[in-house]
Amino acid sequence: MWIVVRIIFMEQMINDSGKREEKNAETAVTLATTLAEQFASRADEADREGALPAEDVAALKDSGYLGISVPREFGGFGLSLRDCVAAQLALAQGSTSTAIVAGMQVHIFGHEREVRNWDDAWYETFCRLAANGALFNSIASEPALGSPSRGGLPATTAVPAANGDGWVVNGRKTWSTGGKHLTHMLVRVALEGENAVVLVEQAMPGVEWITTWSDSLSLRASDSHDVIFNDVHLPKNYVIERGDAKAKPNVWFPMIMSTIYLGAAMAARNRVIQFALERVPTALGKPIATLPKIQRQIGEIDVSLQAARSLLFDVAAEWTGDDADRKKMSARIAAAKTMVTETANTVTDQALRIAGGSSITKALPLERYFRDVRAGAMQPPSGDTALEMVGRAAIAEFEE
Repeated sequence: MWIVVRIIFMEQMINDSGKREEKNAETAVTLATTLAEQFASRADEADREGALPAEDVAALKDSGYLGISVPREFGGFGLSLRDCVAAQLALAQGSTSTAIVAGMQVHIFGHEREVRNWDDAWYETFCRLAANGALFNSIASEPALGSPSRGGLPATTAVPAANGDGWVVNGRKTWSTGGKHLTHMLVRVALEGENAVVLVEQAMPGVEWITTWSDSLSLRASDSHDVIFNDVHLPKNYVIERGDAKAKPNVWFPMIMSTIYLGAAMAARNRVIQFALERVPTALGKPIATLPKIQRQIGEIDVSLQAARSLLFDVAAEWTGDDADRKKMSARIAAAKTMVTETANTVTDQALRIAGGSSITKALPLERYFRDVRAGAMQPPSGDTALEMVGRAAIAEFEE
């Protein structure tokens, strides 16, 4: 009898746990959709000013959204990669610039949850901070180094302080998404001849921001400016990681970044449909949405988006979090990211053509979506490198 009761109780616990996880995911998507509506009302002006709205950042912090990939035991949602992709896809349809700021934090904590490069004390501290509204990003790219994904030792250095108490950081970093809104920067440095990551807090003396991003082609309101570290003094224990940044590839980064560009393309699709329903040329006397040509063009957009979305979600759902699967999944991830970015480029171009002359003015947000998705080709894996990864995996299947 006890065994039967215990089995039933355990089954109920498993079912309840599954329901809680499902509810958490639904809550996150609902929250993301609500935030996206708010962000959308400010996105055009933010793009024109080339500045991340403080209201957007406050909403992200106050809502708890920044903790969607943080474990529940530390106050977060504890969502899977697949569920974080769903939430980010909803968020990006409101503002791609704000969504990429949030996405940086989401991928960092999702990846760290699996690989645990930080010691237990820092991990718990950072997780609780993130779940309570702190804004993190990895600050790694440099003018000469480029992306750290290509290897190399940073020019930014951390050297022992003259008094032997802590470290002194000097250097310049580029593409530091979030800018002055960041509260915690995980800065990649050269330390004692090897790669390392140190914690720099925004309020520390010696942190200087240079406005370099406001008139960029894409994501103008993401505050991805340059940051300079001038003799920034850190406590001894602020060395968070040591070693190769590529030791365990970050599966979360390309998947979460893909949501930014697919979200923009979906927003372009929605806006051009709205335009087609509202546009009534005098000579036609009815909305252009009634024209077979327009219907066919929107149909082409929808087929492309459905295929890209399906592949992205399929790959995200396949990820187990196990290190043994990282290499095996790399080709699938490269395929999903490539399909998403190429689809986003094509769809936003098609949306411009459907809307005609109005689309290249600020009267519609279509030109902003068109510009924003171009950034996807600059984030790894991309281009020939991504296609070669997919090709090698396909060939290897036959060799085996």
